[in-house]
Amino acid sequence: MDVAIEALKRECERQEESCLYTSTALFEWLKDLRLWRTAFITLPIVCAAIATSALLKHWQWVTGIATILAGVSPAIFKALDLDRDLASITRFGNTFKSLQDRFRQARTITSLGDPDEFKKEFAQLRSKLDDARMASIPPPERYFKKAQAKIGKGHYTFEADGAPQPSKGVA
Repeated sequence: MDVAIEALKRECERQEESCLYTSTALFEWLKDLRLWRTAFITLPIVCAAIATSALLKHWQWVTGIATILAGVSPAIFKALDLDRDLASITRFGNTFKSLQDRFRQARTITSLGDPDEFKKEFAQLRSKLDDARMASIPPPERYFKKAQAKIGKGHYTFEADGAPQPSKGVA
């Protein structure tokens, strides 16, 4: 087989792996951000309920703290811009996951056909990957470590890619 095609197949595999790690890190980050978003949405509601509770009228310090938290939490949420980050991280996580699949398909399917078509598809995918990298928000390092651990445990290994499983048909 052509040396250039083999090199492109290896590069497709590298980019597929890169996209796997990036998408997984983004999705791990997204899980935590969704938790924080839920906390920032529910905290003011709970604090407002506590602040207005007649049961706590003798504990003014509790109602005072609850009032402050109920008032400050939405401002902190807005300042952190979590809604924008959630939408962006979701979009780019999906983009990298899609690119992962596309690089795998180029390597395993398109590479078997016309070499010029494979080279053209690889160039298009690289361009899309470059665009995604330029626009996406890089996840904090701890989410890459979470992604490494998750991938290392086989969470993203498909049975179809592994060794053939023994048939469990009727005897």
